[in-house]
Formats: sequence, structure tokens, C-alpha cells
Amino acid sequence: MAGPTDQHSSTALGSVTLVGGGPGDPGLMSLAGREAIEKADVIVTDRLVPHAVLAWAGPDTEIIDVAKVPHGRFTPQQEINRILVEAARSGRHAVRLKGGDNFVFGRGGEELLACAEAGVPARVIPGLSSALAVPAAAGIPLTHRGLTQGFTVVSGHVAPDDPTSSVDWDGLATGGLTIVVLMGVRQLGAITRRLVAAGMASSTPAAIIADGTLPSQRVVRSTVATLADAAAAEGIGAPAITVIGAVAALELAP
Repeated sequence: MAGPTDQHSSTALGSVTLVGGGPGDPGLMSLAGREAIEKADVIVTDRLVPHAVLAWAGPDTEIIDVAKVPHGRFTPQQEINRILVEAARSGRHAVRLKGGDNFVFGRGGEELLACAEAGVPARVIPGLSSALAVPAAAGIPLTHRGLTQGFTVVSGHVAPDDPTSSVDWDGLATGGLTIVVLMGVRQLGAITRRLVAAGMASSTPAAIIADGTLPSQRVVRSTVATLADAAAAEGIGAPAITVIGAVAALELAP
């Protein structure tokens, strides 16, 4: 009778699970995400993941930090893809752990595609996006009857006049929707000036929330015309979520 086989044998194909880590509070991570972490052989993580959740991993789990620090240390996406594929090909079960949701500015689509092209089994465990959770934690509903019938989520990573920007800021300025800006702290002044120049009323309520859902959460409320100065005066830095629209004037948190 053949003896037991090593579960990490080169003949056994592992898998990749893309796990959304949620907005920051470990309690807001899904049960399915926790189970994936507990069973992982290797976890590929980065800086916006709630680090307390790594304590759920087994003692022999390999933790690989591929953090992309703004204007600092950078791990190319192609290298992250390679790490995931090679881990699965070696017979291990890899978890790609991202803050928020992998498919909302998390490049989860690129990682899933890389796995598919390599013939590696992969699945997705969605996470609670900070675009939704952080305003809620600050008592700001993204929709509210009588105020707005929708919202849009955009990246503020590059300035509105940057040739690589594909966001229609002029359209957003007069669209009547709540605007949620992720990764927009550095370009906040340029973004708000563009919105006002494109026709948004300078008195439109606006808010920026730093460290959303964490005990250190801070909220600065102002108008779209003054938000950048108010945020700077309060020392608000990344990560932070910006909400622009009538709902930003509401304070519904208990």
C-alpha cells in the first residue's frame, strides 16, 4: 500500500483565494474570510489590511508583505501575480488579503485573471468596501430620500488635469449624486477646485473621514470649497475617504 502523500507535493495543485479584509475594524471582516485565513498555507498581504486578522493564521503559515507605500516601497503587480501563481503551483493554498474589497481599486480582477491564465483554481471572498463602510461609520448615508438618489465612487489618486485621469469630474460636478473619493488626500485641493470650477456650488457639504471604523477615526466636515484647507488644518492624512454632497451635512451616528 502506498504511503501517505505530502499535501504540498509538486503533483498536487493548490489554489488562490482573494479575500477582502474590510475597512479596518477586524470585526467587520466576513466569517468566510476568517476561515480562509485560518486554512491558508501562505498569505500575501499589504498595508491597509487590519493586521489583527493575521493572528488567525496558523503558526506555520507564511506571511508575505507586498505593501505598496505611497511614494515609497512598491511591489509591482506582476510580481504579486507571480507569487500567487507559484504558491498554488507548489501545492499550497494562498490567500491574497487586501483591505476593503479586492474588486474596488484592489486589482483583484488582475489577480484573478492571472490565476485563470495560469490554470490555477481561484475564488473570491468579497470584503466590505471602505467606500460604503467608512461614511456609514461616520453617520453619513450615501443616499437619503429627498437629498440624492445615488452615489458614485471614484479614485482621487491622480489630479483631475492629469492626462492619465479618466474620471469625468465636470460631469460629477453637476450630476446630483453623492461623490465618494478614495485615495484622494494628496489631490484633495485640486479635486475640490475642479468641481467648483465645473459648476458645483461652493457651499456644497463635504466631509473627510480618516481611519474609518477604527477607534482613531476622525471626521472633518466643511464645504467643498473649504474642505482641503480644513483637512490640512486638522492634519488629516491617508487613508481617508472623502464624501461630497448634501448627505455630508448629516450626522446620524449615535
